[in-house]
Amino acid sequence: MSGHSKWATIRRKKAKVDTQRGKVFTRLIREITVSAREGGGNPETNSRLRSAIEAAKAQNMPHDNIKKAIMRGTGELEGIHYEEVSYEGYGPSGVAILVEAVTDNKNRTTSEIRHIFSHHGGNLGENGCVSWMFKESGVIYVDKDKVDEDRLLTIALDAGAEDVVVEDDSYQIIAIPKDFEQVKSKLKNENIEIGSAELTKTPQSTVKVGAKDAGHILKLMDELEEHNDVQNVHANFDIPDEVLKEYSV
Repeated sequence: MSGHSKWATIRRKKAKVDTQRGKVFTRLIREITVSAREGGGNPETNSRLRSAIEAAKAQNMPHDNIKKAIMRGTGELEGIHYEEVSYEGYGPSGVAILVEAVTDNKNRTTSEIRHIFSHHGGNLGENGCVSWMFKESGVIYVDKDKVDEDRLLTIALDAGAEDVVVEDDSYQIIAIPKDFEQVKSKLKNENIEIGSAELTKTPQSTVKVGAKDAGHILKLMDELEEHNDVQNVHANFDIPDEVLKEYSV
């Protein structure tokens, strides 16, 4: 799952220095609105909405903004109608890329995403061409200075986590979706501070990428991430650490 792990690490580091809070809020508001529309406005019975609200609170989003986003999703307030759409394609070296977006104009977004792929040496494919390569997983990050490794391993695995990956400055805890909330709750009950937590898609196999294509792929990933309608980007690249460090913040 190198593609998810390495790209997610870069994204987290960038987020720490990202000053575009308005853009972060926009993405979170769209996710809250769509989650409420699809699963109802009660976070107790809608796990997707609960995760979206937690992410919004972590970014210090005002409660009133969260409440209005939920009400727009449930139809209690009028607002823009957002549609969820996914795009699948390939980047340089045959890297599989899955893009999740929320848009109020599918035709416009499709055209712009197609252009981004082609501009960076990739191509947009048909629905289903790469999604089978990814599975949904819950991923939780804990900074290394918050807990001892052995203690975290014991607590996380006992709570039902599939794996714990040790990174440079954090631990990455991986769980299947049905155990995700259980693992999070256990960590909180043990007073272990969670850096971030999300339901995401992880690749089942990876494509090794050399220095020649690494820059092109990361630029493609960056531009997709920067698109206003894009919520998440998943890929299965495996770039050597020494090459990847050149592109890290």
